[in-house]
Amino acid sequence: MLQPLLRDKKLILASQSPRRQELLKSLEVPFEIRLKPIDESYPDGMQPAQIAEYIAKKKAEAFSAQLAVDEILITGDTLVFKNNKALGKPKDAIEAKEMLQLLSGTHHEVISSVCVTTAQQQLVTHDSAKVYFRDFAAAEIAHYIETYKPFDKAGAYGIQEWIGHIALQKLEGSYNTVMGLPTQKLYDLLQELLAA
Repeated sequence: MLQPLLRDKKLILASQSPRRQELLKSLEVPFEIRLKPIDESYPDGMQPAQIAEYIAKKKAEAFSAQLAVDEILITGDTLVFKNNKALGKPKDAIEAKEMLQLLSGTHHEVISSVCVTTAQQQLVTHDSAKVYFRDFAAAEIAHYIETYKPFDKAGAYGIQEWIGHIALQKLEGSYNTVMGLPTQKLYDLLQELLAA
């Protein structure tokens, strides 16, 4: 239980993702949302998990100078990898279609990082999951892009949306990690931070 540990602390989620907000609410902790634009680029040559953690820490850096002593900042990043290539957020419908065609009838890896930062310390970790999709019909891809406009989602899809309900065959790992916030890892990080 985090509530007793958090009674004199303030949680801040630095994410506009409705999925992350929903998942954090499910941990039964109060939080506020603060947003800043962040450059999500990363150095070449990094391994997938390193990229996810690097971006989560980079997001935290933007807030670090303004954190009060009683505040705990939560940042994170979710990346979709196919053939060791990161699939970011699609720029437009053409790129979204290309990504979904690449993921059709095969499996890919999703890595979500989470970082907790205070004025004194920072802890970061990640979780990965393997997602298996059946083949998408061209009409299904077109319907999904037109109706759900997945341009704010890595890999051009949200597992909790229509495409996940019709095409997810198997999942190895945490559903929440694929949605964008590994809640079990976050819970453990917060307990570790608050116990220190």
